[in-house]
Order: sequence, then C-alpha cells, then structure tokens
Amino acid sequence: MDLSFVILVEMLYAIATLVLISAGLAVVFGMMKVINLAHGEFMMMGGYATITAVNLGVNIFVAMLVIAPLTVGLIGLVVERLVIRHLYGRLVDTMLATWGLSLFFIGLATMIFGNTTTGISTPIPGFAVGNYQINGYNFFIIVVSVLLVLGLFAILRGSRAGLIARGTMQRSDIAAALGYSPERIYMATFFCGSALSGLAGAVLAPLVGLVPTSGGAYIAKAFITVIAGGPALVAGLISSATSFGVVSQIFTFAISPVMGEVALLVAAVVLLRLMPQGITGRFFRGKL
Repeated sequence: MDLSFVILVEMLYAIATLVLISAGLAVVFGMMKVINLAHGEFMMMGGYATITAVNLGVNIFVAMLVIAPLTVGLIGLVVERLVIRHLYGRLVDTMLATWGLSLFFIGLATMIFGNTTTGISTPIPGFAVGNYQINGYNFFIIVVSVLLVLGLFAILRGSRAGLIARGTMQRSDIAAALGYSPERIYMATFFCGSALSGLAGAVLAPLVGLVPTSGGAYIAKAFITVIAGGPALVAGLISSATSFGVVSQIFTFAISPVMGEVALLVAAVVLLRLMPQGITGRFFRGKL
C-alpha cells in the first residue's frame, strides 16, 4: 500500500513536471507557430531570478510565483519587439534567431553568475510514508501544474482576451478588420509564454543545481511533449504529459531512472510514428 502511494505520487509529479516545462512552449509554438529554441534559457533565467530574489531577502514563494515570471516575461517582451516580430511566418529564420538568443543568454548568465552550480533549498520538507521518503515539495509542483492548466483553460475558453488571442492566431486579417491589433496580441501572447517558462524554471529551481547551461536539460522534453500533444493546446499538453510521465515512471521504478528517460524518448518516437498529427490530432479533434 505504501509503495503504491509513493508510485502514484511520483507519477503525478512526473506528469506535473512535463506540464510545467512545456506550458510556455505550448503557448508560443502551439498558438503562434514560433519555434523558440531559447525556451530552456528562459527557464534558466527564471531559476536565476528566483535565487537572486531569495538571496536579497524576498519570500521564496513570492520570488517563484511573482518575480520570476514577471522578469522573464519582460525579457520575452524585449525579445519579441527586437527580434521575433520581424520573423513571423519564417520558421527556419526563427529557429536560427532563437538558437542565437539561447547562446547569448547562456553567455550573459555565465558572465553575471559564473559557471558554478548554485541553488536554493526546497521550502517544503519531506515526510515518511512507511519505509519510504517522499519529497513534500513534489506536492507543491503538482498543485501549481493543476492550477496552471485550469488557468490556461479558463483564459482561453472563458475570457474575451483568450477568444481574441485564439482568433488572431487563426485569422489575423479578420482580427485586424474587427479593430484588434494583431501585433499587440502577438506581443502579449509571447509575453505570457515567456512568463510561463520563467515560472517553470523558478518552481523547479529548488530541485536542481542551476548552471547557465541548465536549459538544455528541458528543451528536448518540452518540444517532445508539445509536438506529441498535437494541435489542441490544453488537451494536448495534458494527454502527452500524462502518457510520457506514466511511461517514464514505470520504467524508472522497474529498472532505473536512466531507462525511464530512454523509455520516454522511445515512447515519443513510437507515438509520433503512429500519430504524426499528435494525440489530439487523432483523438481529441476540436478540443482546446
């Protein structure tokens, strides 16, 4: 019974982590069709923003949930105004530009913070379940991911701003004819996607040792999750994160963490081979 509970928690944690690291990319790539290869570096900057704020005496939850997303969101806003807005509809150029940005951010972070590992302690202690130890911070990550998914769904489905954003991404000419500025909507959407990336990096910062190249550990999983999810943003994010999280944890518990990572990648290859349009392109058409 104790082992079953631990496995369930670890599966939920794995799913929640994939949702967190992929949400920002799902907004930028899924809605705007911008391939942001600097997504991992946006997460890295969210982690450094959190650590810096905590070292200056800011409450860790305020640093993670407020300061880091706003900081990275503003950086994303500058990037969109200076670079991305000139490249909409040019996928290869966008890939090259954001790859260059990722190298720039890595170099900048190395100059400012150095190339040594840094981090902060988890604010929630672990606890024992029978003979097993569970990290209490995992529950915080699960809660944040659930609230994030609910927030995305509520905004995109139930708010006027979400409806305008979705409509603009599909037909910017119609949105312009109705009096909305596609340029401002693209800018706001990129800001939100960047802020979500910063939030993910901030929330995960207490669990990892942070270095300027930390973003590379997340970018592959984020793209795999978003692409395998298919065209529906929220439904695709949930379905692909659940599939990969469960597969990864089954192999982690059965064999080793390394085999869990390998199983995730193999599952992604098999899934995309069987469903080139993603999960929601096959099973949840028309869903958000």
